[in-house]
Amino acid sequence: MDIPKEFLSKEFLSQFKTGEDVTAFMKELHTRVYEQMLEAEMDNHLGYEKHSNQGDHSGNSRNGSYRKQIQTEMGESVIQVPRDREGEFEPIVVPKHQSRGLSIERLVISLYAKGMSVADIESEMQEIYGINLSTSAISIITNKVRQAATEWQNRLLDSLYMIVWMDGIVFKVRENGKVINKTVYLCVGLNKEGLKEVLGMWIGKNESAAF
Repeated sequence: MDIPKEFLSKEFLSQFKTGEDVTAFMKELHTRVYEQMLEAEMDNHLGYEKHSNQGDHSGNSRNGSYRKQIQTEMGESVIQVPRDREGEFEPIVVPKHQSRGLSIERLVISLYAKGMSVADIESEMQEIYGINLSTSAISIITNKVRQAATEWQNRLLDSLYMIVWMDGIVFKVRENGKVINKTVYLCVGLNKEGLKEVLGMWIGKNESAAF
């Protein structure tokens, strides 16, 4: 397929290589992970997963969700917080009556970027919840958010992208039990409909954002 010459001009290409794309994507991931963790917390609270038959006649069940505006490391976000019919659910990662959730930036990177070990992901989750949850409860939440991240990493991509570029941002990540600075590289593609899509994330070997 021939690419029109105007698609190769510096003026055309420059409009896509902005930090705003990366920031917007990271903000979206933060929102997604908060919601997944809240759903997993609700699973642990009720003792069964959403849509499970185990919830029949259990005495308590899900009762929809409500919108909540919170402040994250990436700015303001609006998330959906699940609730139960008895009103007993007390979220931990985004506590009631608070506008700031617990810090999950390193966890988000650990989950979605290629190159992070399962042990480092589990360490991040343990640090977030600490003594507030049992080891088994933390394992339930970890498995749920890891599954969602793995599905995203393994999703089918388009066979053709008009333009593909990379950008990098330095984040603090956990590696072998230590928190260090590493560059997270994002590969972004422009599809045939003119929409940008993050194709993948990778952890660099060092802090430098050059590539």
